[in-house]
Amino acid sequence: MSWRESSPLWQLVMSRIRLFLREPSAVFWVYGFPLLMLVALGTAFRDDPQERIMVDVVGSGNRETVLERLRRESRFQIATPADDGWRKRLQYGKTDLVVEADAATPVGYRLWEEPRRAESRLARYAVEAALNGPATSTPGPASGPEVRRLEGAGSRYIDFLLPGMIGMGLMGGGVWGVGFVLADMRVRKLLKLFIATPMRRGDFLASILISRVTFTVLDVVFLIAVGAWVFDVRCQGSYLELGLASLMGAACFAGIGLLIASRAQTIETVSGLMNLVLLPMWVFSGVFFSSERFPAAIQPVVNLLPLTALNQLLRGIMLEGASMFAFWPQLLLLAGYGVGTFFVALKIFRWR
Repeated sequence: MSWRESSPLWQLVMSRIRLFLREPSAVFWVYGFPLLMLVALGTAFRDDPQERIMVDVVGSGNRETVLERLRRESRFQIATPADDGWRKRLQYGKTDLVVEADAATPVGYRLWEEPRRAESRLARYAVEAALNGPATSTPGPASGPEVRRLEGAGSRYIDFLLPGMIGMGLMGGGVWGVGFVLADMRVRKLLKLFIATPMRRGDFLASILISRVTFTVLDVVFLIAVGAWVFDVRCQGSYLELGLASLMGAACFAGIGLLIASRAQTIETVSGLMNLVLLPMWVFSGVFFSSERFPAAIQPVVNLLPLTALNQLLRGIMLEGASMFAFWPQLLLLAGYGVGTFFVALKIFRWR
């Protein structure tokens, strides 16, 4: 008998390793999740080989001259918004700096920065160096451009983060809450008992969906209250529309949870399916930073994710003070996911 066969410690260690490898969800969270986050965040904040600096160029004047100088350096990602939308883009972190071309100024342009964001201040120095060129050697404020600071409601990171956290809470509460309830009832053979009752599948599934939506929306109220009390975050739009948008989001994700758990036989299966569905949205849907940081090639896919639509809707209401109906594409997408997943779940659901 070898020492491996006779050693209790060795046998216990190997048994724990085998048990770990038999749990796909545990393996995923230990190895898969860090790898996915590394790839996703590395893509969003990648070096090209220099750090990307997002700059909006607006105004008329000598605009073409400004654009020509900035385009000499590949690190600048330049946008030319046609209207006054650059203010919101700068305020909500969709661009780092705004260059307003104006021939009436001493240097031919002025800069707009968001002083609470470090990347905006760094972008200012990089743009100044690119536009002034190495020939500008006279120091002091007289040789530099006019710099204006954009400040106002919604300009802090917490203002951007709170709607994303609300959206993530609605997603987690809907999918995990509904999915685990159904999977647990199936594992404990409770669903099997309902076969002998006259209860309809539609009523049963709708009751789970509605109760979960109720609990999830209460979480939204709690987050908004904490944000207002602790961080002085204010909703710039209608609280009624914010509540309706939250209801739509909660119903959408509860429907997805119903679909995931409609046939899952074990907790492990439903957990793995939930991770598969939720992980892309946690990473790509703009919870912690703007989803526009991802490459343009994947933006169509990112914008089809329900959490992306919900975050855009919530931020539009809370930060921009916009009507929820101004975001009708996002509303249609959420409604489509919610209604579609519920009816598919109703079709394929089984009690056993």
